[in-house]
Amino acid sequence: MEYRRLGASGLMVPVLSFGTGTFGGSGPLFGAWGTTDAAEARRLVDICLEAGVTLFDTADVYSDGASETVLGAAIRGRRDRLLLSTKLGLPLGDGPDQAGTSRGRLIGGVDAALRRLGTDHIDLLQLHAFDAATPMPEVLSTLDDLVRAGKLRHVGVSNFPGWALMKALAVADAQGWPRYIAHQVYYSLIGRDYEWELMPLGQDQGVGAMVWSPLGWGRLTGRIGRDRPLPADSRLHQTAEFGPPVDDALLFRVVDVLDELAAETGRTVPQIAINWLLRRPTVATVIIGARNEAQLRDNLGATGWALAPDQVARLDAASLTTASYPSFPYRRQAAFARLAPPAV
Repeated sequence: MEYRRLGASGLMVPVLSFGTGTFGGSGPLFGAWGTTDAAEARRLVDICLEAGVTLFDTADVYSDGASETVLGAAIRGRRDRLLLSTKLGLPLGDGPDQAGTSRGRLIGGVDAALRRLGTDHIDLLQLHAFDAATPMPEVLSTLDDLVRAGKLRHVGVSNFPGWALMKALAVADAQGWPRYIAHQVYYSLIGRDYEWELMPLGQDQGVGAMVWSPLGWGRLTGRIGRDRPLPADSRLHQTAEFGPPVDDALLFRVVDVLDELAAETGRTVPQIAINWLLRRPTVATVIIGARNEAQLRDNLGATGWALAPDQVARLDAASLTTASYPSFPYRRQAAFARLAPPAV
C-alpha cells in the first residue's frame, strides 16, 4: 500500500481508506447502503489492515451514531494500528442545538464520538458542512481547545465552498490556530467540479483531498452501461435522490471507455475508475466502501499498478468536455490552462 502525506501535515495516510457508512445500517439512506454489524465489520477491518488500509472514516450522522459504535467495536484491541476519522456538523435532530458547529455542539459532539468509538482521541475531525451561522473564530478556537486537550490530532472539512475554506485558513494563520489539512470532497470520472476551484486551492494551501464516492454514487461499478439498464437490486433505486445527479450522456460516454479499458487491462471498472483518481493532483486518499468482502477485495485491487498515459487521456477526454465546463469565470480559466505549469 502506498502512503501519502495528508495536506501540509506530518500525517501519513494510505492512498485507499475505508468508509463505514454501511456500518449500522439504519435509516432510509444508510439502511440502503448496507447493514453491517460488529462481527461483519471486524472481518472487513481485518482485510483492510492486512492490505495496509489503516484509515477508517465515519460520521456521527451515519445511522445516528451507530456507524461509530460498530466501528468502535470492530477495532477494539487494535486502536494503535489504525487512524480514525469522523465528521460532525450535519443535523442529528430538529432541535436548535442539534445542527451546526457552535462551540457547544463541537465539544459535545467530539465527546459523544469518543464514547461511541471507544477511544480517547480522534486522528482527524472534519466539519461535515460549512456552518454560515457560527462565526469562524468560535469554530476555530474551539477546535484549537480540543486539539490542546488531546482529543483531536488534526482537523479538516468536508463539502466546503472555496471562499469559506480560504477564509478559515487565513483566520487560523492569523491567530495561530490549527489549519485544516484535509477536505473530504466528491470527485469522480462523472463529477469533476472539484478541479475548478477547490483543487487549485488545495494545491496552493496544502489541503489534501479525501475523495468520497469515487464511483459516482454507485454508477461506476460496471453494472450500469449503455446496454445495461439499472439492475432491479441496485441501491440507486433508493439512494439516487441523495447523491450528485449525473447526465446519462456523460455517464454512458465514460462507461464506454471504462469497458474498453477493462478489456485491455484485465482490471474491473471500479478499479480503473479509482486508479484514475489516484493520479490526480492533491488527492491524498480515496475512500472506498463495501457491503461485503468481495466488494472490498475488488476495490483494493485499484492500487499497485498504473494506467498507461494514452488510457488516462481517453478517460480525460470522455469525462470532461467543453459542454461540461462550469460557468464563468471557469470557462475563461480553461482557455489559459495551456499556460499553467505541470501539475505535481
